[in-house]
Amino acid sequence: MKYYALGVQYDGTRYSGFQRQAETPTIQAELENALSSIAAEPIRVTASGRTDRGVHATQQVVSFGTPVERPDRAWVDGVNSQLPNTIQISWVREVTSKFNARFSALWRRYAYVYGLRTNYQVFVRDFVTWTDAYLDVERMRCAADLFIGEHDFSSFRASSCTSRTPYRRVYQLDVIRSGHFVVIDIVANAFLLHMVRNLAALLHQVGTNEFSSDDVQELLEARDRKLSPPTAPASGLYLTGAGYEEEFDIDSTVRIPAILGNIQQSFKPVTLPCDYYRRSIEP
Repeated sequence: MKYYALGVQYDGTRYSGFQRQAETPTIQAELENALSSIAAEPIRVTASGRTDRGVHATQQVVSFGTPVERPDRAWVDGVNSQLPNTIQISWVREVTSKFNARFSALWRRYAYVYGLRTNYQVFVRDFVTWTDAYLDVERMRCAADLFIGEHDFSSFRASSCTSRTPYRRVYQLDVIRSGHFVVIDIVANAFLLHMVRNLAALLHQVGTNEFSSDDVQELLEARDRKLSPPTAPASGLYLTGAGYEEEFDIDSTVRIPAILGNIQQSFKPVTLPCDYYRRSIEP
């Protein structure tokens, strides 16, 4: 039996999320169909994060096992030839049976992108959340610091979220300005349903001076979703990476959406705290 990890990028605009669903287009279905075509047998994949409808990925990690032997090039070029142009494999790596893209992940990383409507660009309309407001990045950064650490994120989970616990541990949360774009960069052990989009919506209102840092603290402590702003649109959200133990040798480089230009240096490497330990929290 051979085991593989793949790096996948996709435009989620016209898909009903990553996870396979009956009678609706999904990223997982397209990937599994393409992989199965190359393997000439059914392939099922596991992903580092199950992105929602309309959410994009620049670095999704998936894993699968197969008794079929193919050269690495077949798992990249061959599979890409079977995929629509909205989904592409970036890299492949052979791994051991111990590796699972979901359960082996130490952290996941997302970026939420706001664009100033004064610089609206029609060709990237589905890849940014456009705002008429000028956002105060320093205010947003101060509020973002309140989410660092382990917290009950009940105020920021969707009502349909089925996670057994509302607790998540945020390792990094930064707000970056890049020209006419403002990017919210967040790293956590795992995320609740709509958690990133709900945090992005709140930080937007902090940036427009509708909420203060004190308001944010009160909202976090209230543990009541009804008190939070409406969920931000899916179009601005990207899964940009996932991290694993060194033994798996998986590329954990953050992949920045191309529309943001050359700002790679603005995204800090992920540093886990000294007291980090593995928790049995589902992604």
